[in-house]
Amino acid sequence: MNTAHFHLLVNHFPIVGLVISTGIFLVGMIRKNSTLQQTAYVLFAVVAAAAAVSMNTGEGAEEMVENFPQVTHHLIHEHEEWAEKFALITYILAGLSLVNIYFSIKKNPLQSKLNYVLLLLAIGACLLSKLVGTSGGEIRHTEIRTENQVQTEQGASEQADEHEED
Repeated sequence: MNTAHFHLLVNHFPIVGLVISTGIFLVGMIRKNSTLQQTAYVLFAVVAAAAAVSMNTGEGAEEMVENFPQVTHHLIHEHEEWAEKFALITYILAGLSLVNIYFSIKKNPLQSKLNYVLLLLAIGACLLSKLVGTSGGEIRHTEIRTENQVQTEQGASEQADEHEED
């Protein structure tokens, strides 16, 4: 198994795990169920750990595919930029979740206020995860690229052909 293969195996978990843990957290908040909330706190930390693994395998995956036909530096760079933002939010989400675990143990009244911050961060991260997943998929799945991306790639390819003829 190479780095690109490993990246493809782990990169789905932060996205899917975040959506599931956000759902659990939302239900826990609506029902005022501390067990569900604490489960979500732990899952947010697991999601952040998976995001870190995905980030650490991304560079190796890039090296494997950067010279493939129809894979452009722009597509890889865009995915990398979204992934960095997503990872940062998941790290913050995990850190605040660990703080809230502590608050729940100490019966700190700030826990309920921090829950709303966590919910907003989780929803924001879910929205960002769509951009990460789509931009990653566009690297190798040409069928999901927008018409504008396809035209830009064709133009870049034609320019490269012109430079080769010179």
